[in-house]
Amino acid sequence: MACSLPAVAASDIGAGGKLTATGGVTQLEGAAGGGLTPWALIGGYDTGDQIRPNAFYTRVQSGSYHLNAYGAMVGLYDRVELSFARQSFDTEDVGGLLGLGKGYTFNQNIVGAKVRVAGDAILDQDSWLPQIAVGLQYKHNDRGAVLRAIGARHDSGTDFYISATKLFLAQSLLVDGTVRFTKANQIGILGFGGKDDDYHVEPEGSVAYLLSRNFLVGAEYRKKPDNLAIAHEDDWYDLFVAWVPTKNVSLTLAFAPLGNIVIRDHQNAAYLSLQVGF
Repeated sequence: MACSLPAVAASDIGAGGKLTATGGVTQLEGAAGGGLTPWALIGGYDTGDQIRPNAFYTRVQSGSYHLNAYGAMVGLYDRVELSFARQSFDTEDVGGLLGLGKGYTFNQNIVGAKVRVAGDAILDQDSWLPQIAVGLQYKHNDRGAVLRAIGARHDSGTDFYISATKLFLAQSLLVDGTVRFTKANQIGILGFGGKDDDYHVEPEGSVAYLLSRNFLVGAEYRKKPDNLAIAHEDDWYDLFVAWVPTKNVSLTLAFAPLGNIVIRDHQNAAYLSLQVGF
């Protein structure tokens, strides 16, 4: 049985910010959202007169690779979100097979910004208008020579996105739709551009169900460009559960079928992410 969130709304907001679990967790590139895709929610539990920072660490382990990501975000007055993330993608044994060396690592820095432009996911329960935000993520990869050798055109690029998030408190349900404009190959780990140098318009989406004030379960989908001649790129999915024991801590576990990555098919990954707020 899902919790009756409207019954606890007044006490939760009075305790300093939004309802527990409605600040989102940290998305793989540092934005507030699910694991794979950003939401229109502003990270943290800041309200109109507050500033709240968060730090995160994420580990993704597939059969042939692993990725570590860490960083921080700050929510400003429930209007603006600024974030930084650093990703390290370890090729493990595949790096040796490709002639790069076992454990060859691609590192990527990501600077993000998000602005809420319309709606309020919590307060607008009597309206069908979702909360809407626009954002960008500037990404820079430190392996430019290798990226160009595999057909990428750039070692840096900027993703732009529009997110719309609707929270149905009475049904304990959150629904998000995001449209991303991107040139990134494997979210930038394999560079930007390839067979063409155009922006690709890619949809993303999340559904989360609040089992209680402290637990969410959900699923996500992220469509991705397939723009490198040497390697097919599949869309990503995940199934996740998030535990939010307090407004200062969240832990997310997910199973993510990632498909083909470079020369390895069927990369099913385990995803673990810890977020700590201040």
